[in-house]
Amino acid sequence: MRWISRKLMLPALLAVLFLSGASGAAADGPKTLIPMGHSIGIHLELGMLIVTDDVLIADDQWLKAGDILKSLDGKEVSTLQDITKAAKAPGGAESVLEIEREGSKMEIGATKKELLNLHSFIRERTEGIGTLTYVDPETGEYGALGHQIIDRTLDGAPPFSGGSIFLADVEQIKKSEPGKPGYKISSIESGHQLLGDIRENEIYGIFGKWSSSLTGAFPKPMEIMRPAQIREGEADIYTTIKGTEIDKYSIKITAAADDVFRFTVTDRELIEKTGGILQGMSGSPIIQDGKFAGVVTHMFVEEPLKGAALPVEEMIKRKP
Repeated sequence: MRWISRKLMLPALLAVLFLSGASGAAADGPKTLIPMGHSIGIHLELGMLIVTDDVLIADDQWLKAGDILKSLDGKEVSTLQDITKAAKAPGGAESVLEIEREGSKMEIGATKKELLNLHSFIRERTEGIGTLTYVDPETGEYGALGHQIIDRTLDGAPPFSGGSIFLADVEQIKKSEPGKPGYKISSIESGHQLLGDIRENEIYGIFGKWSSSLTGAFPKPMEIMRPAQIREGEADIYTTIKGTEIDKYSIKITAAADDVFRFTVTDRELIEKTGGILQGMSGSPIIQDGKFAGVVTHMFVEEPLKGAALPVEEMIKRKP
């Protein structure tokens, strides 16, 4: 993937919990993984064009949020460049857009100027910020987020034709407050470090091939902890809240089961700087008793000091 000379400001990714619950069973997996903790920029190429907002094209001709642009004057379109090229092509005062809306196809007329104006209301990818969880030294694969990417427009997991993860800089923090989840303000600059591709977007996270020499929170692989070994008590979370530097913060595991556990942030520095768990922290590795225990997946909206996590042994299964 090529980068143009610009900075992308991306929204953070983190599922938020009002009520929690999960099901699943332990499974055998790699015995050791490398815990990471970097903030990452995530790009999922949709392979299609999605309308992001309701927009009036002409009299009584609306594009609705969630519409999929299928073709223009009979030619398939799947990128913004396809729209630009058609809008700048000579001839023809008006083009015919074929769209798909809730499973049905329909046609809408649009002038070349109207096509160019559509750029602000359509997109070809899903973007976000999350946290890199682990790298598997045996397979050369990585895992991140600890939960599935949900597209806000499609209201579900998006189909995608490819994707990439990049190292991101955390530039600012909006602190969490009860009822108001905070978030990381992160950026990816031109030429920033490509870390890997995205091959799966599953219930337990995103997964792909690792292609970087970037080191993690620990220089060597760490034994993963069986879910039954995770206990109530002290543990550490490794995450990034400034720049690209990974730091360790203390938490207390308050409840543990085979497929999920809960924790409370106890680290004074983290509480002072973030107010607790932030959007964008999902994927942060959790270490207990010198073993790789789990991954942050959710926060509690009304109590941002409290969060939920998935045993890393569950995460590597990809899905329940």
